[in-house]
Amino acid sequence: MLSVEFIRQNKEKVIEAAKNKNREVDLDKILKLDDERLNLVHKVQKLREERNKTGKVKPDEKTIQRGKVIKEELKKLEEQLTINNQQLNELLSFVPNVPLDEVPIGKDATGNKEIKKWGKIPQMDFPPKSHIELGKNLDLIDLERGAKISGFRGYFLKNQLAQLHLALLFYVFNKLTNKGYTPIIAPAVIKGFALFGSGQFPWSEQDVYKLNADDAYLAGTAEQPVTAYFSNEILNENDLPKKFVAFSPCFRKEAGAHGKDTKGLYRLHEFMKVEQVIIAQNDIVEARKLHEELQKNSEEILQDLELPYRVLLMCTGDMGEPQIKKYDTETWMPSRGAYGETMSNSIMGDFQTRRLNIKYRKPDGKTEFCFSLNNTALASPRILIAILENYQLKNGDVLVPKVLQKLVGFEKISYAMSSP
Repeated sequence: MLSVEFIRQNKEKVIEAAKNKNREVDLDKILKLDDERLNLVHKVQKLREERNKTGKVKPDEKTIQRGKVIKEELKKLEEQLTINNQQLNELLSFVPNVPLDEVPIGKDATGNKEIKKWGKIPQMDFPPKSHIELGKNLDLIDLERGAKISGFRGYFLKNQLAQLHLALLFYVFNKLTNKGYTPIIAPAVIKGFALFGSGQFPWSEQDVYKLNADDAYLAGTAEQPVTAYFSNEILNENDLPKKFVAFSPCFRKEAGAHGKDTKGLYRLHEFMKVEQVIIAQNDIVEARKLHEELQKNSEEILQDLELPYRVLLMCTGDMGEPQIKKYDTETWMPSRGAYGETMSNSIMGDFQTRRLNIKYRKPDGKTEFCFSLNNTALASPRILIAILENYQLKNGDVLVPKVLQKLVGFEKISYAMSSP
């Protein structure tokens, strides 16, 4: 959330940022409400000062009557102030963050800029099969029974692919733990404030599963609970940055994706994810360095798996409301004949921490809102698409990436292994 002070000082910049992120905002109404708020606060303060003064003298009929009037006036003003704050905060919650200057301006994905490629796209001397075909032939994926049991986008992972799925998550979790990131298992059931704090609410509420309890939702990513971990706390500057590698199951309705990637394992209602989350100082220079560190971590994982990928600098219209800068990493998927998104790396500035009230104390005693950053380390089973399709052989078998062979105990998935 942006502060009113920032909006006042950067009104045209905020208007332009909202426009470039395809969002409408009413800054004039926000500033008018804030003016009213300041006026109400001033009146309340004056009346309280008067009440305190009269309370120090011996009461007479006049001061008693004045006290009653002050009490009634304060009650009305405080009620008006409560309503004003509610209206102001509601409007502020819809104002998106302001991107950094290097972010390209664009309305949609066509405005993204490719900044890097790694690895060679495999040249196969046979028609490559999709992960759906491979999964069915090798008895690794059951989409039909998944849909029967779970509904649309339901799935079962079976046999060696189930082992590979867990091995991947374990490998990545340990890799980042060994880099000094604090390992954490995040809850999947979270309260609404965590979703508001992350910026999921109000823009993407339709994608969230709400449970029967009054304030209980299923998390769409570990970013949401882990970023909220320090909510309403003041940290010590010397303890920053706080770096987490977080595991959680993830749940998304994919309400805005009807008719998009409906087959296979690319777009699912539930999956597992290892997420990188950092809570840092309010320092854009440090944030840029941490952003590159997060990116390096994710690229290392894909290089370990020997999967070709590319990195995109996301444009304003395709980066989301809370971000000030975002990279997407896309991995080559032969059945698509294209790269598919597998990681998303964002600097959020103090947008989330203002909503969650996460601050740190400086040596001089002053406090400031932290910065937050996050990046996918691994999302599975989506990454399995790239592994199955890039590692397939002409005879229909699938090789296992070398870094995972010791973990799973086999080098290749073949029909003979998968048969009952």
